[in-house]
Amino acid sequence: MQIFLRRKWIIAAGLLPAVLIYTMFSIYPILSSVYYSLFKWDGFSPKQWHGLQNYVNLIGDGVFWQSIRNNLYFVLFSVLGEIPLGLYLAIMLNGKLFRRNGIFRTVFFMPVVISTIVVSLIWNMFYNYQFGLVNTALRAFGLEHWAQNWLGNPKLAIFVLCIVVVWQYTGLYMVIFLAALQNVPSEVLEAAELDGAVGLKRTWNIVVPIIADTIFASVVLCISGALRAFDLIYIMTNGGPSHSTEVGATYMFTQTFNSTKYGYGSAISTAIIIISFGLIMISQFIMRSLKR
Repeated sequence: MQIFLRRKWIIAAGLLPAVLIYTMFSIYPILSSVYYSLFKWDGFSPKQWHGLQNYVNLIGDGVFWQSIRNNLYFVLFSVLGEIPLGLYLAIMLNGKLFRRNGIFRTVFFMPVVISTIVVSLIWNMFYNYQFGLVNTALRAFGLEHWAQNWLGNPKLAIFVLCIVVVWQYTGLYMVIFLAALQNVPSEVLEAAELDGAVGLKRTWNIVVPIIADTIFASVVLCISGALRAFDLIYIMTNGGPSHSTEVGATYMFTQTFNSTKYGYGSAISTAIIIISFGLIMISQFIMRSLKR
């Protein structure tokens, strides 16, 4: 019994530093955000008790709801783009033709490790109206009437950014799925091939069920990443034009630091946390239902 208790204390002591760090950098900021959201405060003058007024204002804030809608666009494009493409690339690179050639894995993973600033500059040049690669290609094929200022079009800008996000992070899920595919027994694949299950049929009926847990975890990771989108949008469009690419994080940053509305900005961040938690719980419920 004493040995068991001693072992528990050793485990607790080993976990304590991680718990303290997590509390300091995750739990405490969240609780602070909730606290400051109850005040009207510019960051300098004394705080004024505001109660739930910041949240009442938030409900009627059209820009906030537009930013949440844009976040949902990112979630949709990320889940339907990064996950299937990452899985396809992983299966392709795990095949006999590419398995021993690591150059392709490096090329597809490269966008993940490139600085977001560099990614933003590259894609800004691609989308440039005068000399960008996209418009140059359209003009070369006689489609000059399609050429436009892609990032300056309020109706298209958010979807243009979604393409950049999918391009940047597909390689991450490719690597995750590649690691998961190493756990798929080769005997199972060979037996499936003998039974006539090849190509898409083998992937859907054999591979996907075996790595289902990895796929579900990747979906949750993808959703949380899309809801935390900030740096790419802030650098490329700064939420413009006319808030058409505004997301929750950029709107919170603008309200907090540019408009010095610390209380309102804290209310926005708290709302983002609640919405994110709700979406992740819904996604987990759906994935559990699919798994059954």
